[in-house]
Amino acid sequence: MTRALALALLLAVIASALAVVYMRQQSRLEFGELTRVGIERDELNIEFGRLQLEQATWAENNRIEQIARGAFGLVTPTPADSVVIRR
Repeated sequence: MTRALALALLLAVIASALAVVYMRQQSRLEFGELTRVGIERDELNIEFGRLQLEQATWAENNRIEQIARGAFGLVTPTPADSVVIRR
């Protein structure tokens, strides 16, 4: 009986040790993945900032006016070309 109990305890200790080793390895793998995802998040945030800056540049009024003048030949009307409609 004592031998059986000692053997059962020994097997429990070995199983516990193997579980600790396995969990530690899983923890290392998950931490590596967390680090990789964090770096990817930072890169995406930088890219998002660049895209916001580019969007702001393309949406500026003077940029739109330049395109309207160049591509469509639009000009600012002179006072003689303006018509005021009164009710």
